[in-house]
Amino acid sequence: MKEVKVLAPATIANLVCGFDILGMAIKSPYDEMTLSLCDEPGIFIKHTDEYQLPEAAEKNVAGVSLQALMDDYKKPVGFNLTIHKNIKPGSGLGSSAASAAGAVVAANHILGNIFSKEDLVRFAMNGEKLAGGVKHADNVSPCIYGGVTLIRSIFPLDIIALNSPDLFVTIVHPQIEVRTSDSRQILRKEVQLKDAIKQWGNIGGLITGFMKNDCELIGRSLEDVIVEPVRSILIPGFDEVKLKCKNAGSLGGGISGSGPSIFMLSKEEETAYKVEETMKEIYEKIGVDYKTYVTQINQDGVKIVE
Repeated sequence: MKEVKVLAPATIANLVCGFDILGMAIKSPYDEMTLSLCDEPGIFIKHTDEYQLPEAAEKNVAGVSLQALMDDYKKPVGFNLTIHKNIKPGSGLGSSAASAAGAVVAANHILGNIFSKEDLVRFAMNGEKLAGGVKHADNVSPCIYGGVTLIRSIFPLDIIALNSPDLFVTIVHPQIEVRTSDSRQILRKEVQLKDAIKQWGNIGGLITGFMKNDCELIGRSLEDVIVEPVRSILIPGFDEVKLKCKNAGSLGGGISGSGPSIFMLSKEEETAYKVEETMKEIYEKIGVDYKTYVTQINQDGVKIVE
């Protein structure tokens, strides 16, 4: 195969209490990427979107991820990559992860699927390091594996695909930018033992809720006492959104990744749309531009379409 087109989905990292270790793929939005072999060795990138991202391979998250794959491949190869981003950079919806993961999944497909999913995550983490300064896998893992993933360890890499119920996901993206690197810098370096214990309980409860399809347990466990209280100050309307969306029937939710997007999970589609209306009313009232999505968990991850 000389050319492949892939759809790389948005992802929600952390899932409230699982900072850097939990992530979920969603069905929309998604980036569209086309990768083809070229006769000349190297990586040649073109963007067809409005975001004016760098096209030099060494400055592009997809480029450095592809380079990591090519270093392991150890044979001369060249790629032309066209990217159309529908996931806005800085949205907290895994924009950089979609580019990184989509590129390596597409390249692996063209090369005959010689690398494992874990290999692909390892390659794509190089893109995350370029974007945010840290090699984290809570976005690229669900983007590649689909569904919900637990990153038990980074070094060595240990990824567990979790069962994920058929929940609906409502997202509001306030049209402000929160840079991942900036949102990491404001986090506390130490936490109190009582907070750590509470957080461990919530993480265990959330994973158990996913594995047992126990939506009530999922809802009770969507609580973060360490990261969210600090990061939420960067997001206008956050506390009101979370409270009123739960009152509208959602199971719960919180900051998507480093923000500014906020996500809420619901059992029923009707509830998910009520939650969307609640989000809209809040941001209309406070006068901040926004975009909303009502979607579902994406069980497949990066999709090859041709």
